[in-house]
Amino acid sequence: MSNAKERKHAKKMRNQPTNVTLSSGFVADRGTKYHNGGGRAFQAQKQEHFPGTARQRQTKMTHHSLIDPDVKEQSSSKIMFKKKGGWKAGPEGTSQEIPKYITASTFAQARAAEISAMLKAVTQTSSNSLVFQTLPRHMRRRAMSHNVKRLPRRLQETARKEAEKAVHQKKEHSKNKCHKARRCHKNRVLEFNRRQKKNIWLETHIWHAKRFHMVKKWGYCLGERPTLKSHRACYRAMTNRCLLQDLSYYCCLELKGKEEEILKALSPMCSVDAGLTFAAAHCLSGKRQGSVMLYRANRYPQEMLGPVTFIWKSEGAPGHTSESRQLWIWLHPSLKQDVLEELKAVCQCVEPLKSTVCTPSPLPTTSEEKSQTEVPDEKIGKKRKRKDDGESAQPVKKVIGDGTRDPHQPSSWISPATGIIISDLTMEVNRLRLIGPLSHSILTEALKAASVQTEGEDTEKTPHHWWIETCKNPDSVSLHHRQEAIFELLGGITSPAEIPAGSILGLTVGDPRINLPQKRSKVLPNPEKCQDNEKVRQLLLEGVPVDCTHSFIWNQAVCKNVTENKISDQDLNRKRSELLVPGSQLVLGPQESKIPILLIQQPGKVTGDDRRGWGSGWDILLPKGWSMAFWIPFIYRGARVGGLKESVVHSQYKRSPDIPSDFPDCPAGVVFAEEQAKSLLEKYKRYPPAKRPNYVKLGTLAPFCCPWEQLTQEWESRVRAQEESSVAFSPSGKESDSRRDKLPCAPMPENTDPRSDEEGTSRSSSNEPQEAVDTECPARLGTECVAGQDAPGSLFCVLRSRKWLKQLSTWCGPGSGDRRAARRAPGSGQLAPTRAACLPLLDRFPRALVWLSLALLGKGSPEPHSMICVPAEEDFLQLHRDRLYCGPQESKHSDPFKSEIRKQKEKKKLEKRQNQACAEPEGLAGGHRTAGHQALTLGLWSGPLPAVTSHCSRVLLGFVTQGDFSMAIGSGEALGFVSLTGLLDMLSSQPAAERGLVLLRAPASPQYRFARIAVEA
Repeated sequence: MSNAKERKHAKKMRNQPTNVTLSSGFVADRGTKYHNGGGRAFQAQKQEHFPGTARQRQTKMTHHSLIDPDVKEQSSSKIMFKKKGGWKAGPEGTSQEIPKYITASTFAQARAAEISAMLKAVTQTSSNSLVFQTLPRHMRRRAMSHNVKRLPRRLQETARKEAEKAVHQKKEHSKNKCHKARRCHKNRVLEFNRRQKKNIWLETHIWHAKRFHMVKKWGYCLGERPTLKSHRACYRAMTNRCLLQDLSYYCCLELKGKEEEILKALSPMCSVDAGLTFAAAHCLSGKRQGSVMLYRANRYPQEMLGPVTFIWKSEGAPGHTSESRQLWIWLHPSLKQDVLEELKAVCQCVEPLKSTVCTPSPLPTTSEEKSQTEVPDEKIGKKRKRKDDGESAQPVKKVIGDGTRDPHQPSSWISPATGIIISDLTMEVNRLRLIGPLSHSILTEALKAASVQTEGEDTEKTPHHWWIETCKNPDSVSLHHRQEAIFELLGGITSPAEIPAGSILGLTVGDPRINLPQKRSKVLPNPEKCQDNEKVRQLLLEGVPVDCTHSFIWNQAVCKNVTENKISDQDLNRKRSELLVPGSQLVLGPQESKIPILLIQQPGKVTGDDRRGWGSGWDILLPKGWSMAFWIPFIYRGARVGGLKESVVHSQYKRSPDIPSDFPDCPAGVVFAEEQAKSLLEKYKRYPPAKRPNYVKLGTLAPFCCPWEQLTQEWESRVRAQEESSVAFSPSGKESDSRRDKLPCAPMPENTDPRSDEEGTSRSSSNEPQEAVDTECPARLGTECVAGQDAPGSLFCVLRSRKWLKQLSTWCGPGSGDRRAARRAPGSGQLAPTRAACLPLLDRFPRALVWLSLALLGKGSPEPHSMICVPAEEDFLQLHRDRLYCGPQESKHSDPFKSEIRKQKEKKKLEKRQNQACAEPEGLAGGHRTAGHQALTLGLWSGPLPAVTSHCSRVLLGFVTQGDFSMAIGSGEALGFVSLTGLLDMLSSQPAAERGLVLLRAPASPQYRFARIAVEA
């Protein structure tokens, strides 16, 4: 029997009863052996021929099939199968004699067992079908599914038993789930609150969800990118018009206390070497916004926490006491937990404080929701009307919570020793961002300063009594008029980049929904608003005065009053519909809301000499509950909305690191890299092997993650080995020779291709269970690759010293077209790094990374995780001969894991066949054994990585973290990190004309392309 027919027969016989045992004596067609498939039968013991037809031969064989039942059978499992061409033996392949007689009692007993098993199999339903579904199709009726009497009488009792089961019971429909009930405001808010249990929504979530691709990140549900094709449109908006973003997911931490105590506590977390600190003069006065890199206390330059921005409350505010100061620290949600814990440690804030901030109430449980929506039985079927209980009604409030904090946890802490209070104001203050030159025009058109009110109704009955009390103070009214005058001057300034970086302007505005235009329009700058040249010149040179930075948004009681007394859109539209002249201006008088806001200038691109000020704009801080009231007016004035993807593009064109992807030395950056590597790996495995690149053959060791730790370790040991060899071979110690021989541009041939020894080692170690690189971040495997480099406390860091970054920028040489740098370079210092100049830098930062930008000389578009390599001498020679030379190509590598993967596939197939042949419990056990083995992935390097710097024909220097075609310069542009040690070694060995040239290679391409580096300082 062929394998296919054997499997077919086994499939037919798998459901047969196992309690029936048949003796071989009761089978008539056993004990003969047939050869050649010709239908000629021969007896194994007696060579007796049976002539005649097949039926006659079978009859004759039956006469000789009686044997003694007491005789033991030798092979009872031997079965004869009727096949084309004659009778053939079964799987066992052994023959036996034909029984000569049978015992009637034994034969009848065996047949009775078979008949009972057959009856049991017939009466027992093995499928999930109902009784009426077992009937022939011509006897079925539609009514049988719900009317038992439609069935034949012999099946009615069984159908009644099935109907009594809980599975077939009719489900009770919800009494309040019709479409009209779901659209009810109360039910919609309850549903929205329930859907925010895991990921908090922003106030603009509903607007984004209809127009954006949404992602769940950092405890929030955020808009990633628009559903429309708008990549170029968003770039044009940032360059020539205005782009709007909702940054309310950013976290705000407030510190209250004495100024000396706050500065004393925060000083160990930052360093003057990395830039300005919290004690900067123009920031301490409250005039400007500052930015700082935070580290763990006294751990600079290692153990970084992340970048933050901060603003101090101005000292010249009305009613301000010099004893207490207020500081707001704004940071990315991925950095919040680490920064908050460190702040509590340095400020000694250990005691929780009952916060005055209104925390969101816990979400109702399922039982509570059911009880709220339960309807009395006597009202079922009757039309229900909505009752208006007036003031006694308890409206369901929308949850406006924090996606990074449990609502039951404390949000404020106080220090008994220093008196500092730390409060978590996340989602208590909303933040919108306008990017582009038309930000001024949109702000001045959409927002109007609040009108001064001193007379009218009783102060206590007015919902906005705080504003009336403020207007009674002449100094406050005068300050409000000065703020309004400065705000009106902004409408005539062409770009936010003209304002001093980080300027802060406080203001109180009216409800922007009142001035909403009938249709969308695009506003333009109005030069008539800045006719007073003296005031404009003073604003551009000195910025906003300190006293004009005051805003009531610092007062939480005022913000709470503004949020609670906001007029709903329904009431506002109702009042607008009651106007005598449709479309006329709506005047609310004292009932109009007064919203305190804070405007913060964003400087845009501040590094380099090209496109200075690109991407500048304004950030608007609002009380919670008012995002949509400002969002729609901004859009109606011509602002285009962007998401998370547009934020990455914005930082890329500014050549600034993106948070948290471009901070590999902080915990949030490490977590982001692991999540990104996992997602890219899953996407890679979804493709078949023929439709995805083989990274092993391309020489790409880590296509989804950057092994920074291993890269810095290898460069440190590489340069140390070269220095030792140079001292050993040239005892005279000439500085020029040692600098020239420190590290060649191209590695030695024996280190270029490690395929000869890697294949043997991989095969010998493949039998041991290894952790493949495709399931774990290579950055953690890098410490296993270099022996003898496990120095505790010698982790890598990123160079952020302003002094050394400026020096490196000079050493890298002026870029193409950078005339200012070319004029400044000769007089700024040394053009090439010498060993004496590099020694202090390498001693302080032995394993450091340098952030830099790369611009391709020719065609090509760089990708993330592209390799930055050192060019060889022959590459420069070829470039001199042909200026259109693209670059060298990486030779094809051998795949040492290919044979192991092939063996693994064969073993998998063999185990699968064995599992199919054996019983069900054995097959399940075998499946568990197979799942426990770590499978190799074709195209990815498995196990610890070899030497990453010398694995390819060009020495590896670093990796690209952001890269794409730049619409600003018309060619490919990338941002990334390189090893500081490798960069200095490359610059010292390159000639002056080619200094700063590197090679870029994408992970899935063998082509190298020339690029010029520039250190952004």
